[in-house]
Amino acid sequence: MNDVDTFADLLTPEGQTLLAELRDHTPSDELAAATRLRRTHPAALVSAALGQARLRQRAAAKFGADAGRMYFTPNGVEQSTRATVAAHRAERLAALGVRTLADLCCGIGGDALALARAGIRVLAVDRDPLACAAARANAEALGLAELIEVRCADVTEVDTAGYDAVFVDPARRGKATTKGAARSASLGGGGRATGGRIFDPEAYSPPLSWAVEAARKAPVAALKIAPGVPHDALPEDAETEWISDGGDVKEAVVWFGAAQGGAGRITPGGRRATLLPAGDSLLGAGLPDPEPGPVGDWLYEPDGAVIRAHLVADVAREIDGRLIDPTIAYLTADRLAETPYATAYAITDVLPFHVKRLKALLREREVGIAVIKKRGSAVEPEELRRKLKLGGGRNSCTIFLTRVAGAPTMLLGHPAADAP
Repeated sequence: MNDVDTFADLLTPEGQTLLAELRDHTPSDELAAATRLRRTHPAALVSAALGQARLRQRAAAKFGADAGRMYFTPNGVEQSTRATVAAHRAERLAALGVRTLADLCCGIGGDALALARAGIRVLAVDRDPLACAAARANAEALGLAELIEVRCADVTEVDTAGYDAVFVDPARRGKATTKGAARSASLGGGGRATGGRIFDPEAYSPPLSWAVEAARKAPVAALKIAPGVPHDALPEDAETEWISDGGDVKEAVVWFGAAQGGAGRITPGGRRATLLPAGDSLLGAGLPDPEPGPVGDWLYEPDGAVIRAHLVADVAREIDGRLIDPTIAYLTADRLAETPYATAYAITDVLPFHVKRLKALLREREVGIAVIKKRGSAVEPEELRRKLKLGGGRNSCTIFLTRVAGAPTMLLGHPAADAP
C-alpha cells in the first residue's frame, strides 16, 4: 500500500475514530497507545494516525485551533505559511479585486484555505499526490471545498489564463537523502522533514526565474520567497514585502500588478515591511542611510522585517534618530518618539565592553534578571550570562552587546514601557 492509500484510510470511519482517540495524546504515552490500538486496528493505520496526531500538535503554532481538524505532511508543517500571514496576504489580494486565483505549489493547502475564507475561488496545484490529498481533505474539513479545486499536476504545465491572480510558493528545501527517510517522513513517521533549506532562488522548485515570468503574465501575482533573499535578485518591476509576525520575520512576498490601486496597492520597485498582528505597513521612500552619531537617551531596535527590507533609514526619519554605528541596525535618539516599527529602550549607561565592570555594576544595582541582546558583537549572550552569575536581585535590566563608532560597547537600559 502506498502513502496516498494509507492517507485515504485516515479519512474512513475507522481512521477518524483513531484520530479522535489520539486528539489529546502526549508523546510520552505514544508507545503504550500504539500497543493498545494495534490490538484492534491495522498496524499501518495506527502508525499513520499517530504520525498525523504528532503533526497536528506541531502545526498548532501555525494554524491554531484549525490544526486539530487538518491533515499534514512533515513538509507541509515545515513549509506552510502561518495562518495569520496567509490571512494578511489573502486580504490584500481581495482588496485588489481578486476573485479567482491559481495557487501553484499549494502543498497541504494552507494558503488556499485563507484565500477561500477571503471569498476567493482557488485552483490549488501541486505535483505531490500526498500533498494534494491533504489539501483536499483540509478543504473538506474546514467547509471550504466549494471554493477550492485541487489538481495534482506539474505547475509549469498549468494554464493560468483567465484567473485574476497567480500565487506561487516554490519549494525551498532539498530532497530526503534516502527513499526510506522520505517515506517515513511523508506520513509523519520517525523521519524528519526532508533536506535543508535552499538559499539560491534559482534552486527553488520551480526556480524563481520561472515563477517571475509566470507572474508577469497574470493581472496580479504574489510570489512567496525566503526573507533572506538578496535584494539584487529581486525584480525591479515588482514590490517586495517582508512580513513579521509577533516580531519574527516569516517570509518575503514579491508582488506584481502595476495598475492596481486601493487598500492593497502594489508599488513597482517598492520595498515594504509589514508587522503582524497589528498590520502596520511601511513602504520605503528610498532614503540613504542616516549618519551615525553618539548614543542618546533612547535606543531603538527595528523590527526584523524593517531590517530585511532595508528600511532602517525610514524609521530613523520617523523618530528623528541616527545610527549608533554605520554597520549596526540600532537607532538612537535624544527624545522618545512612538513608532510601531521599532522597540524603544531608555538607555542608562554606555560603557566599553568589560565583563568584570558589568558584573560589578549589576551587583551594585541589585539586578537579578537581565535580557541580553547582541548585534555586531562576537560575545554570545548565554556565555556572558554564565560569567555574570546573576543572583536574586530585585531589579531587571536590558543589556545590548554591540558596536558604537566601531568600538565594542555595552548599552544598559530598560524598555520604554517600563520607563518612569
